[in-house]
Amino acid sequence: MMAAKARTSSLIDRLPPVRGELVADAPLAPLTWFRVGGHAEVLFRPADAGDLAAFLKGTPEDVPVTVVGVGSNLLVREGGVPGVVIRLGRAFMNIDVQEGDSVRAGAAALDVAVARAAQEAGVAGLEFFRGIPGSIGGALRMNAGAYGHETKDVLVAAIAIDRKGERHVLTLADMDYGYRHCGAPEDLIFVEALFQGAPGDMAEILARMNEITASREATQPIRTRTGGSTFKNPDGRKSWQLIDAAGCRGLRKGGAQVSELHCNFLINTGDATATDIEDLGEEVRARVKETSGVTLHWEIRRIGVRAEDASKSGGRA
Repeated sequence: MMAAKARTSSLIDRLPPVRGELVADAPLAPLTWFRVGGHAEVLFRPADAGDLAAFLKGTPEDVPVTVVGVGSNLLVREGGVPGVVIRLGRAFMNIDVQEGDSVRAGAAALDVAVARAAQEAGVAGLEFFRGIPGSIGGALRMNAGAYGHETKDVLVAAIAIDRKGERHVLTLADMDYGYRHCGAPEDLIFVEALFQGAPGDMAEILARMNEITASREATQPIRTRTGGSTFKNPDGRKSWQLIDAAGCRGLRKGGAQVSELHCNFLINTGDATATDIEDLGEEVRARVKETSGVTLHWEIRRIGVRAEDASKSGGRA
């Protein structure tokens, strides 16, 4: 523990001054929907895009930087996350419906809030965001989608800041999108997006959003501590069907369980650790591979150091 605190103190001293908030040894579990995991060596909440750019420009290149959103599709390992974890806040939650049925949204705006703002303005085409439990930054980074539509279907441009603090405007082509994949450079931190919708009837858009809500509540364990869809769908297959066929529905490891309602969801039954959840996911992958020959790939983003690796290095990340 002393070694970890010493490293954290040393890191703080190496970071540039900010107008936002820098917190050493910050717990990350409360920021994730699983409610598990370790600490960030340093957590940075920028005051605005200018503060973020100045921070990135002044941060030594050897300091790891990790960006997190609302934690809906995130697993933080117990050993913690070395370097700086950046979480965008209120200054990045803007949603502005513009002329021509376009919507400009900050990276920290919730997907559901963007869908709602578009509906209230009579803008159609963005209602699928109602079915994605995350923020716009995450949707940009993974081409998030639901109910037959993906982020790439409505994106016009994204604004990002790189590790040198420079601002970039990326077109849809620049994002190099595929299924749950974004080919834009990993060091880019998205701060805003411009989406294009179409004229629509407010009542009809609301009805579609209500259908999405009802479907999610009936088929997904959304009221549990979960990280959303765990594995990407293989080409032409459904992950949940492969998991079910492998006999994994309801499978447990420690406090983690494969959901009985939707077996492509892992849940924290109350006392799970990040290791329980990750190990359960790997057990599912192994059983699916054995029974079907298909290799499942994680959709949940996993960050940080496993507990056993942290103990070998003398403490938390």
